[in-house]
Amino acid sequence: MIDLKKTEATTLTDAPIGEKKNKSNKSLLIALLLIALLGTWGYVIWDKNNTKTLISQKDKDISATAAQRDELQKELEEATIRYDEIKTSNDQKDSLIVVKDREIQNKKTKINTILAKVNATQAELSEVKSLIASLNSDIEGYKAQIALLEGQKEELTKANQNLSTQRDNLQKDFDASIEEIKNKDKTIDIGSTLHASNFSIVPIDERGNGKTKETTNAKKVDKLRISFDLDENMITATGTKKLYIIITDPSGKIIATEESGKFNTQDNSNLDYTQQMEINYTKNQRQTVSFDWKSGGKYIIGDYKIEVYNNGFKIGQGIRQLKKGGLFG
Repeated sequence: MIDLKKTEATTLTDAPIGEKKNKSNKSLLIALLLIALLGTWGYVIWDKNNTKTLISQKDKDISATAAQRDELQKELEEATIRYDEIKTSNDQKDSLIVVKDREIQNKKTKINTILAKVNATQAELSEVKSLIASLNSDIEGYKAQIALLEGQKEELTKANQNLSTQRDNLQKDFDASIEEIKNKDKTIDIGSTLHASNFSIVPIDERGNGKTKETTNAKKVDKLRISFDLDENMITATGTKKLYIIITDPSGKIIATEESGKFNTQDNSNLDYTQQMEINYTKNQRQTVSFDWKSGGKYIIGDYKIEVYNNGFKIGQGIRQLKKGGLFG
């Protein structure tokens, strides 16, 4: 027979032990979950703090990069201002200046291209800094070259001023020399100008038998026989001398022929002449000039005037009166 009391006692004794084990497992699970939760929270808190640190560092990096870019931009602007001031003050450029201009513009273009990038790297910004340093060096060289050119320009200006002064002085000396030569030439012209004297004007009547007769009857005159002496002159050189003869009729009109023309006097007047002559003159000797002149038309009553010019000066004159004929004209 089964002992019910014993069985009942055994069951009552085992039940609390099982319950205790289940509670222990549950507590352990809760502890593990709590530890896991705390770990998760810890990781989340750590990750959040780490992210904040990274963001903060990134913000600092961005700020530093922006500040560096601004500083580089400022340096570029300052360099550009210095370059523009030098560039606008220089009008004349040599080949070296032209090359420097091109190099500086290329560097400025490259610098502006990098600075325009939103996400420019530190390496690129470092390159910009090097380029700006090189740009400043180029500008100093540019400035030195311009200073050299300005110095040369100033020297050339002084040299040109000296040359202009010398030229003006030489021109004054030359003008004075020319004026002196003109005065001497004029003096020589005056001194060497011939003088005519002893004028003789004979009206000639040409007869049919070939004979000639002197007459004062205007109607019978066929020609005028003109003669005069050229006096001695110690200055006039031996050689051909040119004489201009002006014959004026009683009405005051200069008689012109096919041989007539114009000549200039010493006072720059332009006179008509009737006839031109060339004579062979011997220095310091008196000689007589004689020639016949026909008017080509009828002679009229009144005074005929004969003037002789040499070297633009009037050297003598003679007058001959033609009269009306006798009882029958």
